[in-house]
Amino acid sequence: MLFQRMRNNRLHWANWESYQPDAIYNTEIADPNDFADNTNITNNSELIDFEDNPPQEGTGNEDLDELIEIFGYAYDPEQDIFISRMHPWQRKFGYCRLFDELSSLMGMIIDCEPIYFNYNGKKWMIGIWKGQYDMVTGGEIGLYKGIFNINLPGISSGIYYRSADDDELLPMSFTLKKKGKVLFTREGIHWWLTGFKLGEFSNPSQLSMDISIDFPDEIMRDAFIQGIKKAGYKDRDLKVNENTVSFTFDKPRTAQPITRTRVTDWIIQRKNKFLCDEYLRVTGEHDTIQEKVRAIEEQSPEIYERLLSIGSNKPTRELWGIAIIITTLVLYLLTQNIPELDEEEEEY
Repeated sequence: MLFQRMRNNRLHWANWESYQPDAIYNTEIADPNDFADNTNITNNSELIDFEDNPPQEGTGNEDLDELIEIFGYAYDPEQDIFISRMHPWQRKFGYCRLFDELSSLMGMIIDCEPIYFNYNGKKWMIGIWKGQYDMVTGGEIGLYKGIFNINLPGISSGIYYRSADDDELLPMSFTLKKKGKVLFTREGIHWWLTGFKLGEFSNPSQLSMDISIDFPDEIMRDAFIQGIKKAGYKDRDLKVNENTVSFTFDKPRTAQPITRTRVTDWIIQRKNKFLCDEYLRVTGEHDTIQEKVRAIEEQSPEIYERLLSIGSNKPTRELWGIAIIITTLVLYLLTQNIPELDEEEEEY
């Protein structure tokens, strides 16, 4: 058993000796008091909940720290990266393919790898992303379940996915590498495991993710394996150890967004590289994030404003910002009290 359910449907780690101590759990799911009654649980003092116990150092700038938290992130000082929290606002809006189509138009040049599969009568999608997110290099793993089909003629079609619930979280991990060199490692029990390194510029083709995902049983594991093979992976690409599936995401096997073209990539990446170069120029003599933020605030107001406006609309992107707000609001309203999509319904 990699994890087990206990009273109140709570999810806990159990009997996984290779688990590393920097995992994340949510106190709404795992009550530390439960560990006292079960000797098979990993020492909970080594588990960190960034939601209730965010890193104390922060960035050293109260305005920036507050905005980072508002937009669903926390700062990890040990690896100098930004990470997603368990309950950010993004969790309410789930996923649909349209989000990937819009990403390049919002300054994000990223490789996408959606893995679709059926399990327990429902449609599921594990999404993987890596690349350049404006001023940061990063990677993501997301867990979603389908609830209804959407069809926007000429724009996007497929299934709209809701983010996984608290009792559906999966232990997962990934190591993001650039040209074979490790940038950072993330692991935890999550629905959206992420890491973003500020000021690092990368082309998606330079990045790879070594990924491991633990499933609750053989049925879900085998369903995922079937889905990832359908996406283009071969047996030789996968390593299976009990209910854990490991693989490397380097070159995407699935079709990429139609908005990703050589021309648009070149134009947007030139802008992204300029921002990263400017960030490094200003912060090059400083070691800590606190010193870097202070230097940016003093020497490069344009970059500082960009940091303070994370997630907000820029004038040059106003129309796209409005489109995203309307789309996500409509999808959010549609998902309320709508049952999950059964696997017998229309295929992906």
